[in-house]
Amino acid sequence: MNAPVVPVPAAGVQAVRSTKAGTRRRWTPYLLLLPGLLWLGIFFIIPLASLLMQSLQTPVPNGLAGQFQQTWRFQNYIDTLSQPNFYNAMIRSFTYSFIATVLALLIAYPLAYAIALRAGRAKPLLLVLVVAPFFVSFILRTIAWKQVLGAEGPVVSTLQALHLVQQNFTIYPSSAAVIAGLTYNFLPFMTLPIFASLDRLDTRLVEAANDLYAGNLVAFRKVTLPLTMPGVVAGTLLTFIPASGDYINSELLGGSVNTTMIGKVIDSRFLVLSDYPAASVLSFTLMSIILAAVWLYVRKAGTEELV
Repeated sequence: MNAPVVPVPAAGVQAVRSTKAGTRRRWTPYLLLLPGLLWLGIFFIIPLASLLMQSLQTPVPNGLAGQFQQTWRFQNYIDTLSQPNFYNAMIRSFTYSFIATVLALLIAYPLAYAIALRAGRAKPLLLVLVVAPFFVSFILRTIAWKQVLGAEGPVVSTLQALHLVQQNFTIYPSSAAVIAGLTYNFLPFMTLPIFASLDRLDTRLVEAANDLYAGNLVAFRKVTLPLTMPGVVAGTLLTFIPASGDYINSELLGGSVNTTMIGKVIDSRFLVLSDYPAASVLSFTLMSIILAAVWLYVRKAGTEELV
């Protein structure tokens, strides 16, 4: 004898459907993040872990050059970083990058301000001119600076014509040439984020500050600059981080051991000397210092958009 069918109340069916819908909504953000997390894990986390393990290896006894075994030797960090040439190259890289970032900011902010708020119909053309260097190879742009800063170049010739320097004065090769190359090559990375912030700026706020008897300088310091700080922070990060690991400018515009940056040392250890543990130590240390500096800088800047 069949058991009687008990009808399920409509409220119960609705509750089950609501529970399932709530479960789907709860998992939807994680499913959307899954492709990005997979990409990050495969192309960042795994290589980073491999780099860390490689930095703890030691040469195989009686093995061929370039053969290493995993011994988890943390002493590699002390041995590598205690070498003066590595330490000096690291400090030099951060010094060059910091100076280039400051110079790029001093150039880019007035440029971005003029394009965003004063250019009018010429704004698209000026933006194209800002990004135009990207259509030329990075190396070719750096080589061009050898001609600009050379002994027969326009910069030195002009300074000599004005009797500001001696006839044997040179800029290339030197640390100044390296910093000039870094500033020029990464200037668009500073200009575009600042332009984006200035372009979104509500100019009525500046007008309100002027109506409250604030001068142009005070209105800029109290209104314009704080509202465009996200662009400044983004621009400085996009300039400082790649400049710290760059070695093309120091290789082409420096030309001496005293201008070698850490990127060149890492390249030499990996590709020339096959000293993979030392190269991995320097790479991992460089990345760790940059990440720590970026975190402190963003926290200090206090921009909610970037935290």
